Order: sequence, then structure tokens, then C-alpha cells
Amino acid sequence: MRDSLKSFSRLGSLTLACVILGDGSQAASASGGGPETCDRVARIVANETGVPANVLLAITRTETGRRSNGVLAPWPWTVNMEGKGVWFNSRQEALNYAKSHFKAGARSFDVGCFQLNYRWHGQNFTDIEHMFEPIANARYAADFLSRLYAETNNWHDAAAAYHSRTPKYAEKYKARFKKIIANLPDPGAMPVTPARKTKPLVRTATVVHENNFPLLQRGQSAGVMGSLVPRSSGSARPFLANGG
Repeated sequence: MRDSLKSFSRLGSLTLACVILGDGSQAASASGGGPETCDRVARIVANETGVPANVLLAITRTETGRRSNGVLAPWPWTVNMEGKGVWFNSRQEALNYAKSHFKAGARSFDVGCFQLNYRWHGQNFTDIEHMFEPIANARYAADFLSRLYAETNNWHDAAAAYHSRTPKYAEKYKARFKKIIANLPDPGAMPVTPARKTKPLVRTATVVHENNFPLLQRGQSAGVMGSLVPRSSGSARPFLANGG
């Protein structure tokens, strides 16, 4: 699978356009949402795709989770900008941060509930705003996880490959993922609220919480690349959740 990620990015564009956009009743961004936003879209997309809800719920926590009152919860307005993970109070703040860095030349950054990398996957979205939309972000991640599951025949290994193809990074991520998935509340007990239709964005920004627990420190070399980063990039995907 040396060029599989590039192939996924380039050849999957038309298929992913359908996957990401879906039907009008489900296309949504939950623009005012908090930690429940990622869980809501994870449940919706699990129903759409057949990817187990607990897999998606665990992935979004592994990617963006932070503790509040002792509970690990995902956060949709998270950006990992070239190795620095930052949480924002709102989508508008996160979007403004990403766009300001983009204008300054940044391309390697991850956004949203499932931390999709702009450099390698941005062409499958209409723009950065679209990539931030929780439902679009989740659909893309689920489609990719489905492909990894078809390869590995194991959701734990698919989750590890979602992060990295380098064994030491993948195994560390998988251990974290397994711990999180084992401690999830019953996914069936989490109500599914239909996501709201996309609304225009208002661009304002204030950087808030910084995630100080990157899984891979910048400068580490990855012999085999993370699944959301092509093998030729020479970098690995970002951070572990805070706490847990």
C-alpha cells in the first residue's frame, strides 16, 4: 500500500463527494455544538455506513478528547497546526485560526472531530469550512476506516492504521484507542439527534486551550506513514487526548 493514501485522496474524490455530502436531510454542521457534536455525527454516520458506533466514538476521543469533570469527551473545534494541537471555543474561532495560518503558507494541519489532514485530503472538500463541518468530517473518516477494515479485518488494527503505518506509532495509538473504547458508555444509550443543516459561517477567532499531549513530537521520523498522510510526506499524525 505504498501509494494507497495518495490513491485514496486522488481517485476517491468522486465517491467521497457522495459520501461527504450525503442527502439533504443529513447534511449538517451542528455549528453551535459542543462535545456532543462529534458523538452525534459519529452515531449518524455509523447508521449510514455500518462502521460500528463505538469505533467512531472512540476514534474521535482519541483524536480530540479532553477531560471535563472527569469525563473524556471529543471536541469538534480542534486544530493540530503542524504539530501543535489547539482547542477552540467555537467553530468560528477554529476556522479563523486555520485560515490565517493557511494564508501564511501552512498546509499540514488537521481539523475537526476526526482530525483530517488538509494537505492530503483538502482537495476532497470544497474548502476549509467544509472540511470543518462535523458531518462531512465524520463521513470522510468513516469511509476511510471502512477501507482500512477491509484490509485488516479488525477494527483495532484499522484504528491503528488510521493514525499511522509505522508500527511503534500505530501500536501506541491502538493501545490508547482500546483503552478508550473499553470505557465508553453504552453507545446505544446515547441519543441520536438529527444534525442541523449547514448555515453560513461568521469568521471570528480567539485561540483558547492548547493540547500539550502530542502523540508524536515534531521531528520524529516515520518510516511508514500514517493513514491520513501519504507515505512520502515524512511526518506522522498528531496527538493523544488529554488525560485518561
